[in-house]
Amino acid sequence: MQIRQSIHSDHAKQLDTTGLRREFLIESIFEADKYTMTYSHIDRIVIGGVMPVSQSVAFAAEVGKQFGVSYFLERRELGVINIGEAGTITVDGHCYEVGNKEALYIGQGAKDVVFNSVSASSPAKFYYNSALAHTAYPHQLVKRDQASQQTLGSPETSNVRTINKYLVPDVLTTCQLTMGLTELAEGNLWNTMPCHTHDRRMEAYFYFNMDEETAVFHMMGEPQETRHLLVHNEQAVISPSWSIHSGVGTKSYTFIWGMVGENQVFDDMDHVKVSELR
Repeated sequence: MQIRQSIHSDHAKQLDTTGLRREFLIESIFEADKYTMTYSHIDRIVIGGVMPVSQSVAFAAEVGKQFGVSYFLERRELGVINIGEAGTITVDGHCYEVGNKEALYIGQGAKDVVFNSVSASSPAKFYYNSALAHTAYPHQLVKRDQASQQTLGSPETSNVRTINKYLVPDVLTTCQLTMGLTELAEGNLWNTMPCHTHDRRMEAYFYFNMDEETAVFHMMGEPQETRHLLVHNEQAVISPSWSIHSGVGTKSYTFIWGMVGENQVFDDMDHVKVSELR
């Protein structure tokens, strides 16, 4: 398990490209027949991926010890979105079939979580976020047509996109974790602009559906001290609450966002005018 410490905004200003990437970018999410796990001190979020190919993959027993508990989800909830082919997630003996761009919420207290792919030649790719939880809510599978959808943007500003909200209060109840998947229309590049911040929540971004020579310039930093990270396919960014949230690609792409913090109000954002950015 990788551990990333909290970074003060004043400290971030002093980091060069290598330093920013070391602190905020997760370069490897999927490994065959393994799970990856990055623990961030920012709101205690956990970010990772599971890609079962030739065998089942489950969280190791020692993971609980790393968190100071008996098992991983003893005091946590888990959100999973499959960006690969069909797979299954078995939670304490109950099997859920999770297809491409479908989500599964796993509530606090689940002990045994086992991931499988239906086909080894076309494996599932389970991207997940985990947050601290105060109570146990029911596990729930969210199909693509059950997500709350919203289309925003315009061709003039190159940001036509459809937001699929999977783990939000309109769809199901969680302790604090919210997750969704945003798809940019062909020929559109900005995931949002004007940008925004929200001091009440941190956010994690996972970018995918990108070619080898495609990249996203993920904009971060304070509004008057902007920075950027160059993000490639199937990489994730830890975005602290003091940072702006925005990005632009060299080609259209898809990304998963996950948020934890004080509230679950999706549009609780502090927008920043383009004219005010520096």
